[in-house]
Amino acid sequence: MQRRSFKHMLSFPDRLEQEGRSLKHRAHKIRRGKEREMLLRKASQLETAVQINEWLSSPNLQASK
Repeated sequence: MQRRSFKHMLSFPDRLEQEGRSLKHRAHKIRRGKEREMLLRKASQLETAVQINEWLSSPNLQASK
């Protein structure tokens, strides 16, 4: 079975940021509660993922020897 090839229009960090903004927007539209907290937590995790990705791809990061 062959996998389908898909070309993303946005880079990985851009997709993470876009999804984080979308989750925050959805969270602020609903009442306080478990679902809202879950959306905000996921948005926070995505922000952390973007920061980690930036750190890992920074030119100052040296490979361990």
